Amino acid sequence: MSAFRARHAASMAAALVLAVTAPATVSAAPNASADLREVMFVGNNWEGTADVIKSTGDFAKVGRINVIPDKDARMAEINADPIKWIAFMTIRNSVGEGHDQFVDDMYSTPDGRSMVVSRPSFADVVSIDLASGDINWRFPVSGYRADHMAVSPDGTRVAVSASTSNTVHVLDINTGKQAGSFATGDKPHENIFTSDGKQIWNMAIGDVNTATDAPWLDWTKGDRKITVVDAATFKQVKVIDMRERLDAIGLTDYSDAVRPAAFSPDESKLYFQVSFFNGFFEYDIATDRITRTKTLPKNPATSTDRTTWVNDSRHHGISMKPDGTKLCVAGTMDDYATVVDRATLQEGPLVTASKPYWATVSGDGKSCVVSESGADQVTAIDFATGRKTVSVPVGDHPQRVRLAHVPANWTGAAGH
Repeated sequence: MSAFRARHAASMAAALVLAVTAPATVSAAPNASADLREVMFVGNNWEGTADVIKSTGDFAKVGRINVIPDKDARMAEINADPIKWIAFMTIRNSVGEGHDQFVDDMYSTPDGRSMVVSRPSFADVVSIDLASGDINWRFPVSGYRADHMAVSPDGTRVAVSASTSNTVHVLDINTGKQAGSFATGDKPHENIFTSDGKQIWNMAIGDVNTATDAPWLDWTKGDRKITVVDAATFKQVKVIDMRERLDAIGLTDYSDAVRPAAFSPDESKLYFQVSFFNGFFEYDIATDRITRTKTLPKNPATSTDRTTWVNDSRHHGISMKPDGTKLCVAGTMDDYATVVDRATLQEGPLVTASKPYWATVSGDGKSCVVSESGADQVTAIDFATGRKTVSVPVGDHPQRVRLAHVPANWTGAAGH
Protein backbone atom coordinates (compact mmCIF):
# COMPACT_ATOMS: atom_id res chain seq x y z
CA MET A 1 0.00 0.00 0.00
CA SER A 2 1.40 3.41 -0.95
CA ALA A 3 1.83 6.14 1.63
CA PHE A 4 -1.03 8.00 -0.01
CA ARG A 5 -3.36 5.04 0.30
CA ALA A 6 -2.23 4.31 3.82
CA ARG A 7 -2.97 7.89 4.84
CA HIS A 8 -6.39 7.73 3.27
CA ALA A 9 -7.20 4.36 4.79
CA ALA A 10 -6.29 5.69 8.20
CA SER A 11 -8.28 8.86 7.73
CA MET A 12 -11.33 6.89 6.67
CA ALA A 13 -11.20 4.65 9.71
CA ALA A 14 -10.53 7.50 12.13
CA ALA A 15 -12.75 10.26 10.91
CA LEU A 16 -15.09 9.32 8.11
CA VAL A 17 -18.10 8.57 10.24
CA LEU A 18 -19.65 11.15 7.96
CA ALA A 19 -21.35 8.12 6.85
CA VAL A 20 -16.02 12.05 -8.29
CA THR A 21 -15.64 14.15 -18.18
CA ALA A 22 -17.96 13.09 -16.72
CA PRO A 23 -21.39 13.02 -17.17
CA ALA A 24 -23.42 9.92 -17.89
CA THR A 25 -22.20 8.88 -21.29
CA VAL A 26 -24.18 7.74 -24.29
CA SER A 27 -22.82 4.30 -25.05
CA ALA A 28 -20.70 4.09 -28.16
CA ALA A 29 -23.06 1.56 -29.73
CA PRO A 30 -26.38 3.42 -29.90
CA ASN A 31 -27.81 0.96 -32.43
CA ALA A 32 -26.58 -2.13 -30.67
CA SER A 33 -28.00 -5.28 -32.17
CA ALA A 34 -29.04 -8.39 -30.31
CA ASP A 35 -25.57 -9.89 -30.63
CA LEU A 36 -24.06 -7.12 -28.51
CA ARG A 37 -24.03 -6.84 -24.75
CA GLU A 38 -24.01 -3.60 -22.76
CA VAL A 39 -21.14 -3.43 -20.27
CA MET A 40 -18.92 -0.94 -18.50
CA PHE A 41 -15.27 -0.32 -19.25
CA VAL A 42 -13.13 0.47 -16.19
CA GLY A 43 -9.69 1.89 -16.95
CA ASN A 44 -6.96 0.77 -14.54
CA ASN A 45 -4.60 3.66 -15.20
CA TRP A 46 -1.45 2.56 -13.41
CA GLU A 47 -1.76 -1.07 -14.50
CA GLY A 48 -2.44 -0.65 -18.20
CA THR A 49 -5.56 -2.80 -18.21
CA ALA A 50 -9.28 -2.26 -18.56
CA ASP A 51 -11.78 -4.40 -16.72
CA VAL A 52 -15.10 -5.11 -18.40
CA ILE A 53 -17.98 -5.43 -15.96
CA LYS A 54 -21.75 -5.79 -16.19
CA SER A 55 -23.53 -2.46 -16.61
CA THR A 56 -26.29 -3.24 -14.08
CA GLY A 57 -27.19 -5.58 -11.24
CA ASP A 58 -24.18 -7.03 -9.47
CA PHE A 59 -21.69 -5.36 -11.87
CA ALA A 60 -19.76 -8.63 -11.99
CA LYS A 61 -16.57 -8.84 -14.00
CA VAL A 62 -16.94 -10.06 -17.59
CA GLY A 63 -13.32 -9.94 -18.76
CA ARG A 64 -10.12 -7.92 -18.93
CA ILE A 65 -8.23 -6.16 -21.73
CA ASN A 66 -4.52 -5.42 -21.93
CA VAL A 67 -4.42 -1.87 -23.28
CA ILE A 68 -0.64 -1.78 -23.69
CA PRO A 69 0.12 -4.89 -25.80
CA ASP A 70 2.71 -2.77 -27.64
CA LYS A 71 4.46 -1.60 -24.48
CA ASP A 72 7.90 -2.85 -25.52
CA ALA A 73 7.75 -1.02 -28.85
CA ARG A 74 6.51 2.20 -27.26
CA MET A 75 9.18 2.10 -24.55
CA ALA A 76 11.89 1.53 -27.16
CA GLU A 77 10.72 4.68 -28.97
CA ILE A 78 10.68 6.68 -25.74
CA ASN A 79 14.10 5.48 -24.62
CA ALA A 80 15.56 6.40 -28.02
CA ASP A 81 14.31 9.99 -27.86
CA PRO A 82 15.59 12.17 -24.97
CA ILE A 83 12.68 14.61 -25.26
CA LYS A 84 10.07 11.84 -25.19
CA TRP A 85 11.90 10.23 -22.27
CA ILE A 86 11.82 13.47 -20.28
CA ALA A 87 8.10 13.86 -21.00
CA PHE A 88 7.42 10.24 -20.01
CA MET A 89 9.28 10.65 -16.72
CA THR A 90 7.59 13.97 -16.03
CA ILE A 91 4.17 12.32 -16.34
CA ARG A 92 5.29 9.51 -14.04
CA ASN A 93 6.59 11.85 -11.36
CA SER A 94 3.88 14.51 -11.47
CA VAL A 95 0.34 13.68 -12.55
CA GLY A 96 1.10 9.96 -12.24
CA GLU A 97 2.07 10.23 -8.56
CA GLY A 98 5.13 8.07 -9.24
CA HIS A 99 3.31 5.72 -11.62
CA ASP A 100 2.98 5.50 -15.39
CA GLN A 101 -0.41 6.47 -16.81
CA PHE A 102 -1.40 3.81 -19.31
CA VAL A 103 -5.16 4.24 -19.68
CA ASP A 104 -7.15 7.39 -19.24
CA ASP A 105 -10.35 7.03 -21.22
CA MET A 106 -12.13 4.30 -23.23
CA TYR A 107 -15.08 3.77 -25.55
CA SER A 108 -16.37 0.94 -27.69
CA THR A 109 -16.75 1.20 -31.44
CA PRO A 110 -20.34 1.13 -32.80
CA ASP A 111 -20.01 -2.53 -33.80
CA GLY A 112 -18.79 -3.46 -30.33
CA ARG A 113 -15.72 -5.20 -31.70
CA SER A 114 -13.05 -2.78 -30.50
CA MET A 115 -12.10 -0.56 -27.59
CA VAL A 116 -10.64 2.88 -28.28
CA VAL A 117 -8.29 4.05 -25.50
CA SER A 118 -6.33 7.20 -24.71
CA ARG A 119 -2.95 6.43 -23.13
CA PRO A 120 -1.38 9.44 -21.36
CA SER A 121 2.17 8.16 -20.92
CA PHE A 122 2.35 7.01 -24.55
CA ALA A 123 0.74 10.23 -25.85
CA ASP A 124 -1.62 8.36 -28.14
CA VAL A 125 -5.02 6.87 -28.83
CA VAL A 126 -5.28 3.24 -29.93
CA SER A 127 -8.05 0.91 -31.08
CA ILE A 128 -7.78 -2.59 -29.64
CA ASP A 129 -9.54 -5.56 -31.21
CA LEU A 130 -11.58 -7.22 -28.46
CA ALA A 131 -11.30 -10.69 -29.98
CA SER A 132 -7.56 -10.81 -30.58
CA GLY A 133 -6.24 -8.13 -28.24
CA ASP A 134 -4.24 -6.64 -31.12
CA ILE A 135 -4.04 -2.98 -32.05
CA ASN A 136 -6.16 -1.95 -35.05
CA TRP A 137 -4.80 1.59 -35.35
CA ARG A 138 -2.77 4.11 -33.41
CA PHE A 139 -2.98 7.91 -33.43
CA PRO A 140 -0.12 9.82 -31.74
CA VAL A 141 -1.53 13.05 -30.32
CA SER A 142 0.29 16.36 -30.63
CA GLY A 143 2.52 17.08 -27.67
CA TYR A 144 3.37 14.56 -24.99
CA ARG A 145 0.18 13.47 -23.22
CA ALA A 146 -3.31 12.20 -24.11
CA ASP A 147 -6.16 12.82 -21.68
CA HIS A 148 -9.96 12.68 -21.46
CA MET A 149 -12.07 11.71 -24.46
CA ALA A 150 -15.71 11.99 -25.53
CA VAL A 151 -17.64 10.02 -28.10
CA SER A 152 -20.21 11.52 -30.47
CA PRO A 153 -23.86 10.51 -29.92
CA ASP A 154 -23.79 8.37 -33.08
CA GLY A 155 -20.64 6.63 -31.86
CA THR A 156 -18.60 7.40 -34.99
CA ARG A 157 -16.18 10.02 -33.70
CA VAL A 158 -14.06 10.41 -30.62
CA ALA A 159 -12.57 13.66 -29.31
CA VAL A 160 -9.35 13.48 -27.28
CA SER A 161 -7.54 16.17 -25.32
CA ALA A 162 -3.83 16.53 -26.07
CA SER A 163 -3.04 18.20 -22.79
CA THR A 164 0.44 19.57 -23.45
CA SER A 165 -0.33 21.04 -26.88
CA ASN A 166 -3.62 22.73 -25.94
CA THR A 167 -5.39 20.86 -28.72
CA VAL A 168 -8.37 18.55 -29.10
CA HIS A 169 -8.16 15.98 -31.91
CA VAL A 170 -11.39 14.54 -33.32
CA LEU A 171 -10.91 11.09 -34.83
CA ASP A 172 -12.94 8.64 -36.87
CA ILE A 173 -13.50 5.92 -34.26
CA ASN A 174 -13.25 3.10 -36.81
CA THR A 175 -10.15 4.21 -38.73
CA GLY A 176 -8.28 6.52 -36.37
CA LYS A 177 -8.06 9.16 -39.09
CA GLN A 178 -8.28 12.75 -37.87
CA ALA A 179 -11.50 14.48 -38.91
CA GLY A 180 -10.36 17.78 -37.47
CA SER A 181 -8.89 19.52 -34.44
CA PHE A 182 -9.25 22.75 -32.50
CA ALA A 183 -7.29 24.92 -30.09
CA THR A 184 -8.20 25.18 -26.41
CA GLY A 185 -7.06 26.87 -23.23
CA ASP A 186 -4.13 25.54 -21.22
CA LYS A 187 -4.25 21.81 -20.48
CA PRO A 188 -7.51 20.66 -22.10
CA HIS A 189 -9.22 18.05 -19.96
CA GLU A 190 -12.90 17.13 -20.11
CA ASN A 191 -14.77 16.92 -23.45
CA ILE A 192 -18.54 16.67 -23.91
CA PHE A 193 -20.58 16.33 -27.09
CA THR A 194 -24.04 17.90 -26.95
CA SER A 195 -26.85 15.37 -27.34
CA ASP A 196 -27.56 16.46 -30.93
CA GLY A 197 -23.91 15.95 -31.82
CA LYS A 198 -23.57 19.53 -33.10
CA GLN A 199 -21.17 20.94 -30.52
CA ILE A 200 -18.15 19.87 -28.49
CA TRP A 201 -17.48 21.53 -25.13
CA ASN A 202 -13.90 21.38 -23.88
CA MET A 203 -12.78 22.34 -20.38
CA ALA A 204 -9.17 23.50 -19.97
CA ILE A 205 -7.94 23.11 -16.38
CA GLY A 206 -4.56 24.86 -16.55
CA ASP A 207 -1.46 23.78 -14.68
CA VAL A 208 -2.49 21.40 -11.90
CA ASN A 209 0.97 20.05 -11.06
CA THR A 210 2.51 23.21 -9.66
CA ALA A 211 2.78 23.95 -5.95
CA THR A 212 1.42 27.49 -6.38
CA ASP A 213 -1.92 26.46 -4.93
CA ALA A 214 -2.73 29.40 -2.65
CA PRO A 215 -5.73 31.42 -3.86
CA TRP A 216 -3.65 34.56 -4.39
CA LEU A 217 -1.41 32.60 -6.78
CA ASP A 218 -4.32 31.39 -8.87
CA TRP A 219 -3.19 33.59 -11.75
CA THR A 220 -0.13 31.35 -12.22
CA LYS A 221 -2.27 28.40 -13.27
CA GLY A 222 -2.67 29.45 -16.90
CA ASP A 223 -5.49 30.17 -19.32
CA ARG A 224 -8.49 28.19 -18.11
CA LYS A 225 -11.70 28.35 -20.11
CA ILE A 226 -14.47 26.39 -21.74
CA THR A 227 -14.12 26.27 -25.52
CA VAL A 228 -17.27 25.42 -27.48
CA VAL A 229 -16.86 24.43 -31.13
CA ASP A 230 -19.02 23.34 -34.04
CA ALA A 231 -18.57 19.56 -34.25
CA ALA A 232 -18.75 19.60 -38.06
CA THR A 233 -16.43 22.51 -38.86
CA PHE A 234 -14.41 22.62 -35.60
CA LYS A 235 -14.80 26.39 -35.65
CA GLN A 236 -15.11 28.17 -32.32
CA VAL A 237 -18.69 28.99 -31.32
CA LYS A 238 -17.95 30.66 -28.00
CA VAL A 239 -15.54 30.80 -25.09
CA ILE A 240 -16.72 30.82 -21.47
CA ASP A 241 -14.35 32.15 -18.80
CA MET A 242 -15.71 31.10 -15.42
CA ARG A 243 -13.42 33.61 -13.70
CA GLU A 244 -15.79 36.39 -14.69
CA ARG A 245 -18.86 34.40 -13.65
CA LEU A 246 -17.36 33.47 -10.27
CA ASP A 247 -16.28 37.04 -9.59
CA ALA A 248 -19.80 38.22 -10.39
CA ILE A 249 -21.17 36.25 -7.42
CA GLY A 250 -18.36 37.24 -5.06
CA LEU A 251 -16.31 34.04 -5.29
CA THR A 252 -13.06 35.75 -6.25
CA ASP A 253 -10.92 33.25 -4.33
CA TYR A 254 -12.38 30.19 -6.07
CA SER A 255 -10.55 28.49 -8.92
CA ASP A 256 -12.00 28.83 -12.40
CA ALA A 257 -10.47 25.54 -13.57
CA VAL A 258 -13.54 23.54 -14.69
CA ARG A 259 -13.11 19.83 -14.07
CA PRO A 260 -15.77 17.12 -14.69
CA ALA A 261 -19.17 18.45 -15.73
CA ALA A 262 -22.66 17.20 -16.57
CA PHE A 263 -25.46 18.73 -18.61
CA SER A 264 -29.08 18.62 -17.50
CA PRO A 265 -31.21 16.44 -19.81
CA ASP A 266 -32.47 19.49 -21.74
CA GLU A 267 -28.95 20.97 -21.78
CA SER A 268 -30.15 24.25 -20.29
CA LYS A 269 -27.88 23.86 -17.27
CA LEU A 270 -24.29 22.72 -16.76
CA TYR A 271 -23.20 21.33 -13.41
CA PHE A 272 -19.44 21.47 -12.92
CA GLN A 273 -16.62 21.06 -10.42
CA VAL A 274 -13.54 23.26 -10.11
CA SER A 275 -10.09 22.76 -8.62
CA PHE A 276 -9.76 22.87 -4.83
CA PHE A 277 -13.53 23.08 -4.16
CA ASN A 278 -15.58 20.55 -2.18
CA GLY A 279 -18.78 21.03 -4.13
CA PHE A 280 -20.07 22.12 -7.53
CA PHE A 281 -21.82 24.91 -9.42
CA GLU A 282 -24.94 25.22 -11.54
CA TYR A 283 -24.48 27.33 -14.68
CA ASP A 284 -27.43 28.58 -16.72
CA ILE A 285 -26.42 28.51 -20.38
CA ALA A 286 -29.08 30.90 -21.70
CA THR A 287 -28.36 33.66 -19.18
CA ASP A 288 -24.62 32.90 -19.06
CA ARG A 289 -24.36 33.00 -15.28
CA ILE A 290 -23.76 30.76 -12.29
CA THR A 291 -27.15 30.32 -10.66
CA ARG A 292 -26.41 28.08 -7.66
CA THR A 293 -23.44 26.98 -5.59
CA LYS A 294 -23.40 23.73 -3.63
CA THR A 295 -20.78 23.26 -0.92
CA LEU A 296 -20.48 19.65 0.23
CA PRO A 297 -19.14 18.47 3.61
CA LYS A 298 -15.44 18.32 4.29
CA ASN A 299 -13.87 15.22 5.74
CA PRO A 300 -12.18 16.46 8.96
CA ALA A 301 -9.27 14.11 8.26
CA THR A 302 -8.48 15.70 4.89
CA SER A 303 -5.40 17.89 5.05
CA THR A 304 -5.97 21.61 4.71
CA ASP A 305 -2.69 21.86 2.80
CA ARG A 306 -3.88 22.25 -0.77
CA THR A 307 -0.50 21.18 -2.15
CA THR A 308 -1.23 17.65 -0.86
CA TRP A 309 -4.39 17.33 -2.97
CA VAL A 310 -3.82 15.24 -6.08
CA ASN A 311 -3.60 17.33 -9.25
CA ASP A 312 -5.43 20.24 -7.56
CA SER A 313 -8.53 18.09 -7.12
CA ARG A 314 -10.83 18.29 -4.15
CA HIS A 315 -13.89 16.70 -5.74
CA HIS A 316 -13.46 15.07 -9.17
CA GLY A 317 -16.38 13.23 -10.73
CA ILE A 318 -20.00 14.24 -11.34
CA SER A 319 -22.86 12.56 -13.20
CA MET A 320 -26.60 12.95 -13.53
CA LYS A 321 -29.49 10.50 -13.30
CA PRO A 322 -31.03 10.27 -16.78
CA ASP A 323 -34.31 11.84 -15.64
CA GLY A 324 -32.42 14.86 -14.32
CA THR A 325 -33.60 14.54 -10.70
CA LYS A 326 -30.35 13.52 -9.01
CA LEU A 327 -26.65 14.24 -9.27
CA CYS A 328 -23.88 11.94 -8.07
CA VAL A 329 -20.65 13.48 -6.83
CA ALA A 330 -17.25 11.91 -6.17
CA GLY A 331 -15.67 13.63 -3.17
CA THR A 332 -12.17 12.60 -4.17
CA MET A 333 -9.93 14.03 -1.44
CA ASP A 334 -12.68 13.72 1.17
CA ASP A 335 -13.07 9.98 0.64
CA TYR A 336 -16.78 9.78 -0.02
CA ALA A 337 -19.40 9.86 -2.76
CA THR A 338 -22.92 11.19 -2.42
CA VAL A 339 -26.19 11.56 -4.32
CA VAL A 340 -27.56 15.12 -4.43
CA ASP A 341 -31.17 16.08 -5.11
CA ARG A 342 -31.06 18.45 -8.07
CA ALA A 343 -34.08 20.52 -7.04
CA THR A 344 -32.99 21.20 -3.46
CA LEU A 345 -29.25 20.49 -3.73
CA GLN A 346 -29.57 18.48 -0.53
CA GLU A 347 -27.01 15.70 -0.35
CA GLY A 348 -27.88 12.20 0.77
CA PRO A 349 -25.75 9.82 2.86
CA LEU A 350 -22.00 10.24 2.51
CA VAL A 351 -20.89 6.86 1.21
CA THR A 352 -17.35 6.05 2.31
CA ALA A 353 -15.05 5.60 -0.70
CA SER A 354 -11.28 5.66 -1.08
CA LYS A 355 -10.16 8.47 -3.37
CA PRO A 356 -13.17 8.19 -5.70
CA TYR A 357 -12.01 9.58 -9.03
CA TRP A 358 -15.02 9.37 -11.34
CA ALA A 359 -18.80 9.03 -11.31
CA THR A 360 -20.97 7.64 -14.08
CA VAL A 361 -24.43 6.09 -14.45
CA SER A 362 -25.35 2.41 -14.77
CA GLY A 363 -26.93 1.10 -17.92
CA ASP A 364 -30.40 1.05 -16.40
CA GLY A 365 -30.01 4.55 -14.96
CA LYS A 366 -30.73 3.37 -11.42
CA SER A 367 -27.23 3.57 -9.96
CA CYS A 368 -24.26 5.86 -9.78
CA VAL A 369 -20.98 4.01 -10.30
CA VAL A 370 -17.80 5.53 -8.84
CA SER A 371 -14.22 4.38 -9.27
CA GLU A 372 -12.37 4.04 -5.98
CA SER A 373 -8.81 4.64 -7.12
CA GLY A 374 -7.47 4.25 -3.58
CA ALA A 375 -9.09 0.84 -3.06
CA ASP A 376 -8.92 -0.65 -6.59
CA GLN A 377 -12.64 -1.19 -6.86
CA VAL A 378 -15.78 0.34 -8.34
CA THR A 379 -18.79 0.97 -6.14
CA ALA A 380 -22.46 1.30 -7.10
CA ILE A 381 -24.73 3.68 -5.22
CA ASP A 382 -28.50 3.50 -5.57
CA PHE A 383 -29.92 6.82 -6.81
CA ALA A 384 -33.20 6.20 -4.96
CA THR A 385 -31.72 5.64 -1.50
CA GLY A 386 -28.27 7.20 -1.86
CA ARG A 387 -26.76 4.10 -0.34
CA LYS A 388 -24.09 1.69 -1.54
CA THR A 389 -25.31 -1.53 -3.10
CA VAL A 390 -22.14 -3.32 -4.17
CA SER A 391 -18.39 -2.96 -4.70
CA VAL A 392 -16.44 -4.90 -7.33
CA PRO A 393 -12.65 -5.40 -7.30
CA VAL A 394 -10.79 -4.14 -10.39
CA GLY A 395 -7.18 -3.35 -11.30
CA ASP A 396 -4.61 -0.83 -10.10
CA HIS A 397 -5.91 2.75 -9.78
CA PRO A 398 -9.23 2.73 -11.63
CA GLN A 399 -10.27 6.12 -12.97
CA ARG A 400 -12.58 6.50 -15.97
CA VAL A 401 -15.69 4.30 -16.13
CA ARG A 402 -17.74 4.31 -19.37
CA LEU A 403 -20.77 2.50 -20.73
CA ALA A 404 -19.88 0.38 -23.75
CA HIS A 405 -20.89 -2.64 -25.83
CA VAL A 406 -19.04 -5.88 -26.54
CA PRO A 407 -20.05 -9.04 -28.45
CA ALA A 408 -22.65 -10.95 -26.46
CA ASN A 409 -20.41 -13.98 -25.92
CA TRP A 410 -17.19 -12.03 -25.20
CA THR A 411 -15.24 -13.02 -22.10
CA GLY A 412 -11.75 -11.73 -22.92
CA ALA A 413 -9.23 -11.36 -25.70
CA ALA A 414 -7.56 -14.49 -27.01
CA GLY A 415 -3.97 -14.86 -25.86
CA HIS A 416 -4.12 -11.86 -23.50
